[in-house]
Amino acid sequence: MESIWTAGAKRRREQPIVSVRPADDAPAPGARWPTNIPAVAQVLRDGIDLAPGVTFLVGENGSGKSTIVEGIAVAYGLSPEGGSRNARHSTRPTESPLSDWLRLQRGVGASRWGFFLRAETMHSFYTYLEENPSTRGPDVPFHEMSHGESFLAVLESRFDEPGFYCLDEPEAALSFSSTLALIAVLERIADDGGQVLCATHSPVLAALPGARILEVGEWGIRPTTWDDLELVHHWRSFLDAPSRYLRHLLG
Repeated sequence: MESIWTAGAKRRREQPIVSVRPADDAPAPGARWPTNIPAVAQVLRDGIDLAPGVTFLVGENGSGKSTIVEGIAVAYGLSPEGGSRNARHSTRPTESPLSDWLRLQRGVGASRWGFFLRAETMHSFYTYLEENPSTRGPDVPFHEMSHGESFLAVLESRFDEPGFYCLDEPEAALSFSSTLALIAVLERIADDGGQVLCATHSPVLAALPGARILEVGEWGIRPTTWDDLELVHHWRSFLDAPSRYLRHLLG
């Protein structure tokens, strides 16, 4: 009978990405963007190991979480503006050069399938799908849906097999109940042997049981728990007494 340790080691070997390391020609952290972001600087110095299942990067705006997710997604071969490995569409290139400075250690025998979901470029991705119809038949009419509905349709139609899924603040388009639906999708992907890397501001999404949480900020990147997240503390405090915050803003 396979031991728990053997099963865990096997799962790690077969996950799409085991670790991310700086390339030999990667620049040293310095004043140049994005190397001057503490979290990015840490990745360029030490690299980062990715766990099986779901990993959340949580931090404030400008902390580097989206830059890291984007860099790893592009290094994996995904479109910088979202979609699968086969999607190639572009509006105005804005991605950082981070992907060129990273080298990925891939799992042995792991699936090559992947998908990058980023809120601000999904309209372009839907147009790409319309202009490049699938041989499988008619696709979902994404442009005829609300922003949130189209996100849920992407989850149902594209997040359907083990692989590497990168998500950049997916909660931006989702209601509370839809965010719960996304949690169920991420859990299913992990159970099926897939791997997820997600940047988020959502305490609801980050509450997924069993997920690894990395908090990103001026300290760089540090592992933490949901209860210890600054994000969770702030939301709890605000929901407990909104007036405590609002009187300073609206007085």
